[in-house]
Amino acid sequence: MAGSATPTSDTPVLQIENLRVSYFIRAGDIPAVLDFSLTIKAGESYGLVGESGCGKSTVAMAIMRYMGIAGRVVAGRILFEGRDMASLGDEELRRIRGGKIAMVYQEPYSALNPSMNVGSQLMEVPMIHEGASECDAYDRAIEVLRDVRMPDPQTVMDRYPHQISGGQQQRVVIAMALLSNPSLLILDEPTTALDVTVEAAVLDLIDELRRSYGVALLYISHNLGVIRRVCDRVGVMYSGELMEEGTIAEMFAAPRHPYTMGLFGCIPTVGAEKHTRALQPIRGQVSLPHQRLRGCVFGPRCDHAQAGRCDQGEIPLVRTDGSGHQVRCLRWNDIVPSVARATGQADHGAGDEVVLHVDGMSKFYELPERSLRALLGGGAVRYVKANERISFDVIRGRTIAIVGESGCGKSTFAKVLTGLETATEGSIELHGRNIATIPVQQRSSELIRTLQMVFQNPDGTLNPSHSVGWAIGRVVRKFGLAKDADKVRARVEEMLDIVRLPAVFASRKPRQLSGGQKQRIAVARAFAGKPNIVIADEPVSALDVSVQAAVINLLMDVQEKFGTTLLFISHDLSVVRYLSDHIVVMYLGQVMEMGPAEAVFRPPYHPYTEALLSAVPVADPTIEQTHIRLTGEMPSIIDPPRGCRFCTRCPRRIGEICDTVVPPEQEPVPGHRIRCHIPLEDLRKIPPVFTRVAAAAE
Repeated sequence: MAGSATPTSDTPVLQIENLRVSYFIRAGDIPAVLDFSLTIKAGESYGLVGESGCGKSTVAMAIMRYMGIAGRVVAGRILFEGRDMASLGDEELRRIRGGKIAMVYQEPYSALNPSMNVGSQLMEVPMIHEGASECDAYDRAIEVLRDVRMPDPQTVMDRYPHQISGGQQQRVVIAMALLSNPSLLILDEPTTALDVTVEAAVLDLIDELRRSYGVALLYISHNLGVIRRVCDRVGVMYSGELMEEGTIAEMFAAPRHPYTMGLFGCIPTVGAEKHTRALQPIRGQVSLPHQRLRGCVFGPRCDHAQAGRCDQGEIPLVRTDGSGHQVRCLRWNDIVPSVARATGQADHGAGDEVVLHVDGMSKFYELPERSLRALLGGGAVRYVKANERISFDVIRGRTIAIVGESGCGKSTFAKVLTGLETATEGSIELHGRNIATIPVQQRSSELIRTLQMVFQNPDGTLNPSHSVGWAIGRVVRKFGLAKDADKVRARVEEMLDIVRLPAVFASRKPRQLSGGQKQRIAVARAFAGKPNIVIADEPVSALDVSVQAAVINLLMDVQEKFGTTLLFISHDLSVVRYLSDHIVVMYLGQVMEMGPAEAVFRPPYHPYTEALLSAVPVADPTIEQTHIRLTGEMPSIIDPPRGCRFCTRCPRRIGEICDTVVPPEQEPVPGHRIRCHIPLEDLRKIPPVFTRVAAAAE
């Protein structure tokens, strides 16, 4: 492995002592980090978790001294390999940045120059930092691309960033960071935007390279499952302070701080579903720096805070035992973790009213003529088969989830359903009427009202020039629910109350709201017209776990109140299992498996479903997980495999029949269908992906 490094000293790679960081603006001194300490040794991986606004990225920027002219370290020290970063001159600091310390950001395209090919960007790292020759730099770039398991590295070197996938872009950024042989690698949410299968492969890669290169890792994330998979120790940060710190085994088996317990209460656990366990979002929000009160910074949101004790003076970080587990709480030894409560929602059974009947729906896009000449040099018309022969029923008041990797056709189906695209073949019957070929411009106001959407990014759907009350009221007026100003205002206030926001929010602009509040407004607007069906396209993937839990609970509550049918599009299978009644698994435009949620999550599986489940980051230390990783990229949708669409990546491929013959549809139990050549009796022998073990095994 190129660049292998072995620790030769007991000196920590990174040591932060009582760090305080402030930003100086016209309004005065804004403290972003109040009191933060950590130590990372060579080859060690440290996870830093917490909600947005708690100071995680500020710590990373302080390490790199990337705080801009307003940011300043006002107390404490940051020691890198024993040297105080504050004492380094500009030239020495430049040599360390990108050399000894490298950083990988959440969005790989923000670190890649779109006007330079991948090879040039990789080669400049050793050429600038080490004075390597162009030939040596090329050889090293190829070697590191192989280390990050990039297929055909020579070809990738000649490509531009837009010509490779998101997962490949992230591998290039990691390779770029490793080319300088860093001692410390900082990763700030590097897998948030990736598919679950790509995320799993990148996490495996990061862990393998950490061990091979001997590099120390600081991994910043809000995903506890990811932290458990990659890190040795974890620190929980809140409002600029370290709340708790310990090994992964200690922290995940027995968290001590109420905030840490709250984070675990926000995430769906394996096997949990909405009828048996309620998510418990942390009430309130992270206090703004100038709004912090005396005492415990988490006190205003803590259910265990005691007046006169927790709100007096600074709270020290104390050891809970001799193992190094630390917690910043006066009552850590008195608090008993709360038991997850039932949701109070009844399981109403499958029901029998079909509100949406999808029968053989296909959506093909004809390739442009120029593309045809380039690909074929003339000949027959070719198509992109985004959706092909999709069939399923949707029952009133239930939640059906559509899952799969990017490019599988989930969003295309949503576009056809809402009239943004029209179907090429087949039908989509809504209450007996075929809407598959009716574009949105020709749909009646009543039909548009019936189908509403909640998008992943509320900023893209809320007009920044208008108040949120205007956005909700426009729906009420447009669909004729009310015309009188007083009645419209009453409906707006009713919807704000339903999504648990005060009526005064009606006059606020989107820029005055947090991400979670904006998503609540998006939910209120979608449900304001009393739709029959709401399509939620990745509505919680970009949210903190506490906000995610609140939005999931909100969706369930509003659905229960109005009896609305919910189509939930996602790649997060832990959320899907918790929220959905029925699951459709798609790959390359076709349905691979579908059925009741409890059936899809246990054998027999389709091999693709099995791989998706194996890739889910699991935060529960009592769960062991089968390790299955898909290799290779998804085939081109222009020229998919003739037989099973999944055959080129299937770890259970049984022979030539998979390549040449379209697989049959098998039904293990009524309503559960699997499209696969593997006989059912063999599929039933596949062991479960998730197995519960004793907590001590962690």
